[in-house]
Amino acid sequence: MIGTGYVGLTTGACLASLGHRVVCADADPNKVERLRQARVDILEPDLPGTVRDALDADLLEFTGDTAAAVTEAEVVFLCLPTPMGAGGAADLAAVEAVAGQIRDVLPTGCVVVNKSTVPVGTGERVAALLGRPDVAVVSNPEFLREGRAVHDFLHPDRIVIGAADQDAARRVADLYAGLDAPLVLTDPASAELTKYAANFFLAMKLSFANNLATVCERFGADISDVTEGIGRDPRIGSAFLRPGPGWGGSCLPKDTHALLTACDQAGVDFPLLSATIETNVTHQRQLVERVTAACGSTDGSLRGVRIALYGLTFKAGTSDLRDSPALAVARLLRERGAELTAYDPALREERPDLSDLVDLVDDPVRAADGAAACVVLTEWPELRDLDWAAIAARMAGHEVHDFRNLLDADRLARAGLSWQGIGRTAAPARVA
Repeated sequence: MIGTGYVGLTTGACLASLGHRVVCADADPNKVERLRQARVDILEPDLPGTVRDALDADLLEFTGDTAAAVTEAEVVFLCLPTPMGAGGAADLAAVEAVAGQIRDVLPTGCVVVNKSTVPVGTGERVAALLGRPDVAVVSNPEFLREGRAVHDFLHPDRIVIGAADQDAARRVADLYAGLDAPLVLTDPASAELTKYAANFFLAMKLSFANNLATVCERFGADISDVTEGIGRDPRIGSAFLRPGPGWGGSCLPKDTHALLTACDQAGVDFPLLSATIETNVTHQRQLVERVTAACGSTDGSLRGVRIALYGLTFKAGTSDLRDSPALAVARLLRERGAELTAYDPALREERPDLSDLVDLVDDPVRAADGAAACVVLTEWPELRDLDWAAIAARMAGHEVHDFRNLLDADRLARAGLSWQGIGRTAAPARVA
């Protein structure tokens, strides 16, 4: 397993839990040493215990020596970052560098698996870089949700394997023996495109939900009722229909841009994909306009206005800030001159340097000091139980902009605060 990020560490630990002997390699020696002690830096439920159990069973090993990790391997997984590069294309520098490092030490007959999210044709590119006709290259994209990665690995919706060599495909499929999931066997290009298509479709549903919320506000409808009504149609489904401050995270932004760039390069017009991305950006600007107007600004400026932000991670249950929509909204507020104080329950011990953007505090009440408004940006359940009366007493204003439709409007009203959600013209209706 080359790389011990979300995908590599989860995949390695879970494969070990299935009884396989796994060696995980990473270029960061400090990280390797921490992992050898079962110290997992990633905030991910069940992952620390899975790593610890695999280490105790002598089925999992960590090393900083990539070459040594692969010399006796039957299967080598590439779990490397593919961030957004220039022009929106996926940056394959890490994948290409590792291919060069391992090409001469791979055992004859082993299988190299692209687990990273990569553009169509990367399998062929890796095979060319390896220059080893005795080594098969297979695509096996991951479909793990942060916050549920271990669960998703052990209870997958599907396992997709793309290979030109059917024996190699079977060997990779055998690694997942015992997991109850449909197996999709296809060619490498189709497997690579499946991952991008899945993430684009999820982003599209989120953009649709956010646009629909605006429509609901205009017509006096309730977004929760509308999405429940359509989500119960099995052709639509309820997942990814909750409005919020836009979509982000480690996958959707880079993957939608990478797919769009690939389509442009191939001469394929994909207006729905372009609109999905643009809708996300427009939605975030509209939310900032709403906060700006509520703070009494008539010229669009928030200079000197204090605003409290609740939640900075891109979703609850993780400490991941990569392409967080919360940070995108925060930057837009900051551009208008707002003074931002933020609280996030995942960032109380892990304190990233965000000093150029927000003052990060570990007390949710303190975050509200002198705030003209509070803005909820991440759906942390514990935000519901904050002492909102104490928060109201510290605020200069009285509005709470709940961009996750998370809070109890009646409770906020009793604290003297005015709740403002998305896609609702009144407080949330009680479900019978």
